[in-house]
Amino acid sequence: KFESHETKPPARYTEPTLVKKLEELGIGRPSTFASIIQTIQDRGYVVKRGRALVPTFLAFSVTGLLEQHFSKLVDYEFTASMEEDLDKIANGEAERIHWLTNFFYGHHDQPGLQDLAADLGSIDAQQINTMKMGEDIEIRVGRYGAYLQQGQGDDRKFANIPEGMAPDELTLPKAIELLAAPSGERELGTDPTTSLPIIAKSGRFGPYITEVLPEPEGKKKKKEVKAKTASLLSTMTLGTVTLDDALKLLSLPKVLGTDSQTGEEITVQNGRYGPYLKRGTDSRTLTSEDQLFSITLDEAEEIYKQPKVRRRGVAKPPLKDLGADPETKRQIIIKDGRFGMYVTDGETNATLRRGDTVEAMTIERALELLAGRRAWEIENGGAPKKKSSRKKKAPTLTEETISDAGAKRKAKRSATGKAKKNK
Repeated sequence: KFESHETKPPARYTEPTLVKKLEELGIGRPSTFASIIQTIQDRGYVVKRGRALVPTFLAFSVTGLLEQHFSKLVDYEFTASMEEDLDKIANGEAERIHWLTNFFYGHHDQPGLQDLAADLGSIDAQQINTMKMGEDIEIRVGRYGAYLQQGQGDDRKFANIPEGMAPDELTLPKAIELLAAPSGERELGTDPTTSLPIIAKSGRFGPYITEVLPEPEGKKKKKEVKAKTASLLSTMTLGTVTLDDALKLLSLPKVLGTDSQTGEEITVQNGRYGPYLKRGTDSRTLTSEDQLFSITLDEAEEIYKQPKVRRRGVAKPPLKDLGADPETKRQIIIKDGRFGMYVTDGETNATLRRGDTVEAMTIERALELLAGRRAWEIENGGAPKKKSSRKKKAPTLTEETISDAGAKRKAKRSATGKAKKNK
């Protein structure tokens, strides 16, 4: 008897599932999870699609470098033990200078960071940034993004990997298709107004059209004139775009006229997220690319007369309603947040602890968690305040400020030590 079995790739991490995995490995702390997730996005290691965190080609390249040359530093057990050591230092149970000395210089026949970094110059950067696919095709990660290379020497072929394509979406047939696509420039004609040639070509962010400026004579001027460029619309391809299409695209942004109500100029533009109208600082999204060339001033004014619809996510329903707090009469519910499930009475939030489940959660346990959270807030000076968007000015480093900072750290360690002795 033959049975059919289908396998599915593991689901991509979301922020909550990544935090859960880090907790299981003993890596990170509640105070650092947000910065970890923000850092991997800021450095281009993952991009968000909806709630999913999608790894990039750069992430695979960096992972390869670390695993091949710094395997000790990215070992899960080493990282977890380091977190515990840092907790001890923070609690005054270990001495930071001694720990940092061992980490840098090594101890007990274990190499330190100094030894691990001694051979940085011998690392083959090209080998680290190359991933083989087959059919003599390689994925390479360069300064300006990921690209494909097929063959060696003078017969090499290159193709940009489209921005936003995830590694698991780049199959061998897709790579062959990208390499076979026309990569050269196609001249569309001459702009009758400027007499400049207009060409269509493929770039890192997709196909686009651009005017060709004449080569500058002599030394370049300080303010170099930039060529007009425009991305192709979703209905256009490099093989089908015409000179008329190109001239229309290069005419954007286009002034529709002056708003009769505000006296401000209204323009129609094509941006990264599609076509839109702009009046001063007020932008309105258009519903189709066709409107870029067909919308009139009257139609634009009608759009601006409508109240602006802000794109906000719909609040998720609670996972469970536990009932009302007997004292405050506030309704207590369980919600799924950015870093996992929590109970809330609308004023205080408390994360579910290990072993707590939605099914087994009772109002008594929820009240216990909320009381614990309130006690923590009182002990630590209240609930965490929202960060201000205004950046604080960094203090000027003087002997006085350095001395004050050292005194504050010393006083904090002393207070922590006394508190532990009194327990």
